[in-house]
Amino acid sequence: FTPLDSIISSWMDKGYYPGGAICVVKNDSVLFEKAYGSFTGDTKVYVASAGKWVAAAVIGAVVDRTDLSWDDPVEKWLPQFRGDAKGGILLRQLLSHTSGVRPYLPAPRVDNYNHLDSAVTEILPLDTVFTPGTRFEYGLAMQIAGRMAEVAMGKEFEPLFQELIAAPLGMTHSHFTPVNTDGGHAPMLGGGLCTTLNDYIRFLKMIYHNGRSGNREILKPETVQTMQADQVRNAVVAPGEYVEKALGQHHTGIYGLGEWRELVDEATGEAYQISSPGWAGAYPWINKRDGVYGFFIAHVQGEANKKDGFSSFYGSPVLSETVTKIVNQ
Repeated sequence: FTPLDSIISSWMDKGYYPGGAICVVKNDSVLFEKAYGSFTGDTKVYVASAGKWVAAAVIGAVVDRTDLSWDDPVEKWLPQFRGDAKGGILLRQLLSHTSGVRPYLPAPRVDNYNHLDSAVTEILPLDTVFTPGTRFEYGLAMQIAGRMAEVAMGKEFEPLFQELIAAPLGMTHSHFTPVNTDGGHAPMLGGGLCTTLNDYIRFLKMIYHNGRSGNREILKPETVQTMQADQVRNAVVAPGEYVEKALGQHHTGIYGLGEWRELVDEATGEAYQISSPGWAGAYPWINKRDGVYGFFIAHVQGEANKKDGFSSFYGSPVLSETVTKIVNQ
């Protein structure tokens, strides 16, 4: 694993990251694990969009346990959206960035509420930016999806995460709601997960085993399969999206529910490598063809895009590419 170690060490030497840690697992045996700088396996980091995968899994667990369905429109669970264009958006569109909900709140407003119901109230009057299902574009939509899950289960999102995912997997250092905040923050499903290397690896192991952790079912196998399936469908994907820019892949089925479909079998259309990279550098992935899953945790210093051309977001897949070369030698 010298080539992998060299890549990460060079990132540290150039000052991109103050520290980091990586773990690579094949068939549940650790192949390589190393911490850099001041990091350990239990260093807590906000992992930005790497949390989307986990947030979608929480909602998947609610789908498994309640009447909530991937094809439910927003207005079924949030009656305040009835008569609004956003009321007909489907849950699966909210989690696949094909909903048409705006990417961000208009400046200078920010989401600084304590609860998702308040966050959704702020989104309600905003116009959609395209017809649901017609385009792929990041947005605020996951907040609405989280609120639908809250209503369906009768609990707020952070307790749902702890009860359905974190506690059964032993993710004892992970949360979506910032601790000891003043001013309040709603759990930001798209980018607010704080976690550790050791915690997130437990999550990846569960997904790798199709929703099982030991003898316990965390997610139904069909739920994991749905999350990994092409949910972009007929929506237009603009040139230069992540999968093309970072991996040189030219397929349109680039996204499932809360996760990227990086590498796809051309014959079957099945994604054999899935991921959820964050802008700050955190990069979890599973390669089913290699039987490998791994996680690099870090948080970039300064801007994500450096003057020398390095990007903490688009540069991450070199890690999975390097691991694939190593395990297939």
